[in-house]
Amino acid sequence: MDGEALTALWERRWPGSPPVGHEIDPGERDVWVRFHSLPRSKRHPETEREYAIALERYNTVLDELFAGAEVYVITPVWTAEPGAPGDPVVRPAGELWRSWLQTDDPDPEFRTYCHVFVERREWRRGCLDGLLRRVADDEVAGVVVADTGLRRLHHPYDGGADVFLASTEERDRLRERHGDWLSEHPLLL
Repeated sequence: MDGEALTALWERRWPGSPPVGHEIDPGERDVWVRFHSLPRSKRHPETEREYAIALERYNTVLDELFAGAEVYVITPVWTAEPGAPGDPVVRPAGELWRSWLQTDDPDPEFRTYCHVFVERREWRRGCLDGLLRRVADDEVAGVVVADTGLRRLHHPYDGGADVFLASTEERDRLRERHGDWLSEHPLLL
């Protein structure tokens, strides 16, 4: 992976937003849509049936965005230390892409560093189910799945997914196909 080229592409496509799902600026609402992962906007799955529904929704949208293509799986990890985690239990798949001081504080115990890992892989339905299940359980946050041109972003979170598309028309078509998964909140329609 060429980290400098990927950083330059990210900054060109998503200026002012770090490559962390919940920090991507949805200010460009004309290409953004939010889907809920469970009926009636329930946030966390509690049964295997609810996990199946959440994974089905995540995978359906991911298939529509990336079927047959390579994707970047971007996963941030936060630590109190400036070095990236080496522990394989904590460290996500992929290579370290970027690190930065997220929260500065005079007391080192309260400093937070963000380390972003990226894995390039072929998208196929179900290939990220383990990660998506951890996202649904709020064990992992900030994940982004993107095409290699960074034109389409899928940010799964516990409760749904924010999707950024290449055009308003593409966003509208996706939103229409999955209208039952949209929030009923008037600001998110």
